[in-house]
Amino acid sequence: MKRRRLLQTVVAGTATGLAGCSQSTTPADQTTNATGTESTVTGTGSTAASGGLPDEVGLETLASGLGAPTDVAFAPEADRRYVAEQNGRLSVHGSDGLRDAPFLDLRDAVEVGSEKGLLGVALHPDFAENRRLFVRYSAPRRQGTPSSYSHTFVLAEFEATADGRRVRRDSERTVLEIPEPQANHNAGSVLFGPDGYLYVGVGDGGAGGDQGAGHVQDWYDAVDGGNGQDVTENLLGSVLRIDVDSRDGDEPYGIPDDNPLVGGPGRDEQYAWGLRNPWRMSFDGTDFFVADVGQRRYEEVNLVEKGGNYGWNVREGAHCYQAENCPDATPKSVRGGEPLVDPVVEYAHSGDPGGVSVIGGHVYRGSALPGLRGTYVFGDLRARGRLFVATRSENRPWPIRVVEVAGDGLERILSFGRDDAGELYVLGTAGGDGRLHRIVPAG
Repeated sequence: MKRRRLLQTVVAGTATGLAGCSQSTTPADQTTNATGTESTVTGTGSTAASGGLPDEVGLETLASGLGAPTDVAFAPEADRRYVAEQNGRLSVHGSDGLRDAPFLDLRDAVEVGSEKGLLGVALHPDFAENRRLFVRYSAPRRQGTPSSYSHTFVLAEFEATADGRRVRRDSERTVLEIPEPQANHNAGSVLFGPDGYLYVGVGDGGAGGDQGAGHVQDWYDAVDGGNGQDVTENLLGSVLRIDVDSRDGDEPYGIPDDNPLVGGPGRDEQYAWGLRNPWRMSFDGTDFFVADVGQRRYEEVNLVEKGGNYGWNVREGAHCYQAENCPDATPKSVRGGEPLVDPVVEYAHSGDPGGVSVIGGHVYRGSALPGLRGTYVFGDLRARGRLFVATRSENRPWPIRVVEVAGDGLERILSFGRDDAGELYVLGTAGGDGRLHRIVPAG
């Protein structure tokens, strides 16, 4: 019981800071392993809303006793899920529950606290054959990271065993390292697109407002900073797109020929920029959803395209940041005057639905909840038993509906997942307990 209380205390603190909300606090480091499993369904009844959207959904709890769960990946050939925990452990959940032995244990390499930790995992598209996977984690300062900086962003490749049940720890290959000036705004999402390339979310470097130590000057003078509007000095405040199946000279990865800055000013890895903290990202076909955590007033989800500028720190959402008036495009001298693209989803911290940090989700393509099919399902760190559903519209922002979650199993949301059947999963905490749920009909 003492160990259980310790785990709950640690998870509760960690969940508060992970997604980069402006009110977040610094949690204690995690030192406990994932334990326990259960399979229950919460929810008692539901009525259909206009347009077919349900008013309420249930949660099938697949695993509990986790540390702060940050991401989930689905084995393509087995009933198996790999759950990343902030403390550096990658756990295995299968038909027999949550296994005691980890898939991968990086607790000796990961620096945890605030928004640092093991933050993302992606299986190679050919994982069933080659057993390659990629993880994104925070490490103590490595060579090349200034001594005044917080830590080093690491993207690493590993190889799993033939049976897909564990990772060979000595197979690690560092793919990318980025110096991180602050402990927060680390993003963390990594995923393969339909083109086979790896997409990597990178936060703006931390602190607040994309300003201060570690934040460069940009073209916009009304607000100091920052990395979001710079594409030459570093890789912060952006989404990267790299080819992990090739190499470019001495680099451990290749650059797709059609990346937008190839052959011109700027870093070739960059795919899109003007982002603050793209914590979670997802693809639905070729549609690329990037949820960007806001500063103090607005949360946003962007439908990202190659070479897009999503406005930070000129704008927060579709609104001027720290200025009464602001441009809707860069000057002509900056890449020809590119537009600052409005988000497709936006909500304020105050009012309805309200929140503190957007947690990006997925477009629902499953069969269990036909009323949700084709909608974008997401949430907020401060869940309060709610999910958000955005419906496509010709106008921006898209309308948002609140869907209640029956039962008491969802206080904070940390991440979402979608399996090959299109069903959705939500990772979060309740009562200080980290859990993996599948979204199901209430009843």
